[in-house]
Amino acid sequence: MDEINSGSWYHWYQKGISLKMRGRLYGGCVRISMLHGSETLPLRKENEVALQRAEKRMVRWMCGMKLQDIIPSKQLRERLGLDDMISELQRNRLRWYGHVLRKEDNDWVKKRMEYEVEGARPRGTPKETWREIVEKHCQARGLNSEDPMGHNRWRKQIRDDW
Repeated sequence: MDEINSGSWYHWYQKGISLKMRGRLYGGCVRISMLHGSETLPLRKENEVALQRAEKRMVRWMCGMKLQDIIPSKQLRERLGLDDMISELQRNRLRWYGHVLRKEDNDWVKKRMEYEVEGARPRGTPKETWREIVEKHCQARGLNSEDPMGHNRWRKQIRDDW
């Protein structure tokens, strides 16, 4: 417990920093670190759940709440001015997808997105590829592959859908 009390979060809590400012600091430092590189990875469901759990613990701690207080995490995130972490993850993936689609056809990143591995897939339920996940996100939001060509419009569509 002494390690936590000596940390900077504890000092912010003691000095009376507003919840909105805590949320901005958390979003700008901690959450970015947690989601770093995730726009290019097809995370498994258990990884997403682990991220959500970690965030819920941090949000409750920043707000000074305990599980016994029975306040929904969504309400606490609203107090801090934060979106759901999974929504942020999806937004990051779609932003990267648009970036890759706007690249020239001979760019190595765009070529890797359309690369198919030869050979049979392993037995069992196949793992979802990054592209399959992004296409699900696009379908759920009514986006098509032509939309990313207009950079500003694509960014606005991604932001407005959440």
